[in-house]
Amino acid sequence: MNPSHDTTPAAAHGSVLVINSGSSSVKYQLVDPVGGEALASGIVERIGSQDALLSHKHAGTSTKLTEPIADHGQALRRVMELFAEHGPDLAEADVVAVGHRVVQGGDVFDGPALIDDAVVEAIEALSPLAPLHNPANARGIQVARELFPDVPQVAVFDSAFFRTLPDAAATYAIPLDVAAKYSIRRYGAHGTSHQYVAAEVARLVGRPIEELNQIVLHLGNGASASAIKGGVAVETSMGLTPLEGLVMGTRSGDIDPGVIFHLHRNAGMSIDDIDNLLNRESGLKGMSGENDFRALHDLIAAGDKDAALALDVYIHRLRKYIGAYQAVLGRVDVIAFTAGVGENDDIVRAKVLTGLADLGIEVDLERNDGRKSAATVISPDGAKVLVLVVPTAEELAIARQTVATIEATEV
Repeated sequence: MNPSHDTTPAAAHGSVLVINSGSSSVKYQLVDPVGGEALASGIVERIGSQDALLSHKHAGTSTKLTEPIADHGQALRRVMELFAEHGPDLAEADVVAVGHRVVQGGDVFDGPALIDDAVVEAIEALSPLAPLHNPANARGIQVARELFPDVPQVAVFDSAFFRTLPDAAATYAIPLDVAAKYSIRRYGAHGTSHQYVAAEVARLVGRPIEELNQIVLHLGNGASASAIKGGVAVETSMGLTPLEGLVMGTRSGDIDPGVIFHLHRNAGMSIDDIDNLLNRESGLKGMSGENDFRALHDLIAAGDKDAALALDVYIHRLRKYIGAYQAVLGRVDVIAFTAGVGENDDIVRAKVLTGLADLGIEVDLERNDGRKSAATVISPDGAKVLVLVVPTAEELAIARQTVATIEATEV
């Protein structure tokens, strides 16, 4: 069940439909796993509402619609209609597999899995560890199996890459019997992205991944950091759930657990209220009212002190993790920024990196300037630590793992 995770299958042909079913959305991309091109992509948002948003892109044309979408089943069926109406034709695209992003694989899955009834049941059983994600992931799989009954389908788990964490990194300091009974440990998330970027870094610098110590910063609305030693993850910022770690768009990241008890006892907030507060109303949004960095920068430019504080807190947390991961790794060869904020926000990158020269970390402001749609070195020549921006390609990684998994089962 564990083929090499991110190699390009030599025998691959046709295309792979990659599906990411969220709690109220379905993202999809039709991928050529060999060439790496996205043949089409899209998203259905606000599932369950009368004004769901549909967006489908193909051959340079973008189609946007607003209409009622009741559930994930209707959403995926509508996606099939969008392919038929706006291309490419899925029959002509030769869809050889469907790959699904699944957030939580727990202790059950240490790599991608060819989907059958037992795999779906296991994904559903892991829902207590990812209540916002796994139920939606499972529902997307169920519908896709109905729509593509003769096409093999594979689940690719966000948490699988972090199954290698040492016990000292994965274990929380609570009674071990309680942790074992309720499956409490650090699982991490965004693993597919961290793994892809780490491999891409090795390819870009022309060195075996086994020689490199890397810090990967996946900075989007959700954000996570990882320490990767010789291609193997040894630490990551997200924990039992994706709430722990860095400051995010709407999530608090690291917080004293006592805050939860304090709010319950003194503010009369229920567990569900606090869950919603920390996951959906905190982070940059909670501090400034905005979780879009473009809007945040505009507020700061207009003199908004709350927005300035929010950015300071965000940067401080990132710098703290970089320093901690230097200690964990002992030596850092590369720092890689990726995902929406990491690839596109030069202000964030500059603030994170400036003033760390004593740690061997420097930024060339001219190289750093602007959005990066291709891999770019942003450290000066001769810097001890190479700093890169590396665009992530989670859908491509999922497509390649999907084909590799199917090929491995056919051997």
